[in-house]
Order: sequence, then structure tokens, then C-alpha cells
Amino acid sequence: MRTFLVAFAVVISAVSVVRADVEGAGANIVVAQATETAAASSPAANTMQAEEKMRRRFPQPVQVGDLIGLPLLDENHSTIGRVREVVRTAQGRIALIVSYGGLFGLGTRLVAVPIEVVGIAGRQLASLDMPRSDYASAPTWAATDAVALPADAVIRVALARS
Repeated sequence: MRTFLVAFAVVISAVSVVRADVEGAGANIVVAQATETAAASSPAANTMQAEEKMRRRFPQPVQVGDLIGLPLLDENHSTIGRVREVVRTAQGRIALIVSYGGLFGLGTRLVAVPIEVVGIAGRQLASLDMPRSDYASAPTWAATDAVALPADAVIRVALARS
């Protein structure tokens, strides 16, 4: 308990010193805001960003057959859809084909989800970098120039916290 009180006193005194420095600076404080350049908002830059985020999430090898049928959840742990197929696009990217929308399985449509924006958490997938609103605006999947991966193929999927 004594150690806690000493640590608490040190933190309080450090905060008051910083506060006095800020108040003493007066109107000389300038806040800078980052601006996004057109190059950084390009699809290529977004792809590189997603790939970098995936690398930082410790991707693990997973068999494609184990992903088929898994639910894909949003940030509120609500089911967006289920994985129907895993494909390699003409650009060499891996995408999960997810059934989205509908009511009781009627009126669903297939949406391609890049593997870089999802993570695996046990027996479910989490949509990490693609909000639920993006699924509604995503185009319906048409299997043009894409190759379905066999069930025994192994791909890498990022880890997600549950």
C-alpha cells in the first residue's frame, strides 16, 4: 500500500509540473493536424496499409477447408455472414467469399472480402479493418478470373482478439 501511495504522489506531482509548463506557455501552443495526401488514399496505398496491419497481427497457417462455413463477425460480435469459398483473384490476392444480407438465408448475396482485413479468433472470423457499412456497399461477387482454392490448401490468416 505504501508503494502505491508513493507512486501515486509521483504521478500527481509530474502532472502538476506539466500542467504548469503548459499554462506558462500561454498562447504559444500550436496544434498541428495531419492531412492525408491523394497518394496515401489511393487503393494501392490502402492495400499496403492492410498488408502491413496483417503482418503485425501474427498471421498463422490455416487450411482453407477449415475456414469454409465459419461466421464472420463485426466489431459488435454480430454475424455479418459465413464464408462460402476462398479464392485467389487474377491479381494474386486471396479473398474470402462471404454470404451477406438477407433474412433467414433468403436474399443473401456473395461479397469478396480481402484476407488482409480479417482475423481468426477460434472458430470464427472477425472483420478488423472493414466496417459493416462497407459490406452493404461492396459489389456482388462475380467469379471472373478467380480460382477457388482447394480445401487442403494452406493460407495465412491474422490473429484477432475475441
